[in-house]
Amino acid sequence: MDISGKSAGATGVVAWQALLVGPALPELGPGPRAGVRPVAVLEAACAAAVTACSLAGERAQLARGAVLLWHDHHDEAHGIAQEIASREGSWLHGMLHRREPDFSNAAYWYQRVGQHAAFAGLARRVALVAEEAGDGELKRALIRGASWSARGFIDACEACAGRADAEPRRQLLQRIQAIEFEVFLEHVVQGGEGAGR
Repeated sequence: MDISGKSAGATGVVAWQALLVGPALPELGPGPRAGVRPVAVLEAACAAAVTACSLAGERAQLARGAVLLWHDHHDEAHGIAQEIASREGSWLHGMLHRREPDFSNAAYWYQRVGQHAAFAGLARRVALVAEEAGDGELKRALIRGASWSARGFIDACEACAGRADAEPRRQLLQRIQAIEFEVFLEHVVQGGEGAGR
């Protein structure tokens, strides 16, 4: 499943995005979903992606952690996130706790991220999806100024948690979560500002 709807362009990003393939988008909660790849298979695929794009150190670990989290392997992803003290490590940690769901802990980790350079691009992509869905209320909650509001997204996920009547909104939030994973991987793999060593 191509979560971007467009060609990523950079070989390294494409190699990592190929690992975000599965039977369905990740749940907002922890899962596990049926049909996700086992940890051993993902570890081998991550090792191949590291080699394919010459990724090393913290950036390789961050990408690996995102792939493991995408496939609902929370314990393994958490082990990676808690060892990385950078803003990107906090971003991964925040995504993980949002899905746990531990919303207050997620907010703590996103607060440590602050206004990240990659959030403007994330906001642009999310705005398009929210507009396409005709959900101006959600767009206003998730886009503050021209930047992504991680807190707004946490609150939107929490509002949907356990509510059967929130299905259309939950599906839209899953699409937005997928965009966040994509932007995170692009930033880490392409070595954006502060993307690790």
